[in-house]
Formats: sequence, C-alpha cells, structure tokens
Amino acid sequence: MSLVLVQPTYFSTIAQYVAIVKSDQIIFEVEDNFQKQTYRNRCYINTANGKQLLNVPVQHKKGIKQKTKDIKIDYKDSWQKQHLKSLKTAYSASPFFEFYIDDLLPLFEKKYTYLLDLNLESHLLIMDALQLNIPFKKSENYITKTEYLDLRYLAIDKNKTTYNLERYIQVFEQNNGFISNLSILDLLFMEGPNAVNYL
Repeated sequence: MSLVLVQPTYFSTIAQYVAIVKSDQIIFEVEDNFQKQTYRNRCYINTANGKQLLNVPVQHKKGIKQKTKDIKIDYKDSWQKQHLKSLKTAYSASPFFEFYIDDLLPLFEKKYTYLLDLNLESHLLIMDALQLNIPFKKSENYITKTEYLDLRYLAIDKNKTTYNLERYIQVFEQNNGFISNLSILDLLFMEGPNAVNYL
C-alpha cells in the first residue's frame, strides 16, 4: 500500500497531485509549524501577463511559532472576491471553466476560520472533479521518521526544483510559453475529465 505524506496546501500544485493520484492513502501533515511563503496559503495561476500569485492572507503572530492547523485566515481584504475575479479573468475562455466553476463557487463564498479547513475543502473539491476517492487522514503528531513517501517539500514555494511535467495546452501559451507546475486548477480548466489521465 502506498502512503504519501504531504502538506495541505491551497489548490495544490500539479506535482503534488501527480503523487496523490499514484497513492492509496494520503496523510496530511498538520502538526508542523506554519511557514510563510509556502503553498500552504498560496497558489499560482496562468494569466495574460504570465504566472500570477493568489495568496490567502493569514493572521500570523510575529515571533510566535504557530502550528499549521491553528493558523486563522485574515478577512480584512476581500481576497475571496479577488481570487474569483482573477480565476474568471484568466480562465473564462478555457474549455472546462464553465464545467467546474459552479462547484468551486462555495469555496469563495464561505468564510473559513482556519486555513487548514479551506485547504482540505479545496482538496476535496479537486478530488471530486477528478472523480478520485483516495482516503486521507491528518497527522496526530509531527511526523519525523516516516515509512511513508515524504513529499512535504512540495509545499515549499522557494524550492528551485524544476518539474519536468508533460506539456498540455494552456490558455496563454502564445504569450507566455508553457508554464509548468501551476495550481491543479490550471490543468483542470484546460483538460477537464482528461486531467486524471495526464496526472
């Protein structure tokens, strides 16, 4: 049985879903300390101007270590409206945008207190769209030694690893060339039900 250990991230990268699709069970690390500038609260989409960051603002106390599971979302700015507007601008011309957007809307309307709940909900929506049923559980303690495939590093945004993912057609490829390892949303809006075969 193949188990993968990953971070619950916001509309995770394609590389993370490549690993998830090949697994029998997912373990989400929730007992670690929150780190800024990771995919825990951000993702990248493809726009006319290139790669664009969608960032979920969080309430972070300076100098105090907080566990990922305890991080609260900051609603001072209407980030949900901004994210939805960005997605519509970037993908309304994509083949499968209309097919999936109604299922995604509740995520941008509900106010989640904790980042973890938002990330798990985004994961469930993606799994539903991919028509996959891979069980997951949350870690009960921080996992140090592991017999699982440890892919927590995939959540690091500053990771300079390049993922040689196969090309698929992207909306703004004429402007930007092919941009690898964006949010899973990019693949979903472009490939639709075929996204799971790509993964």
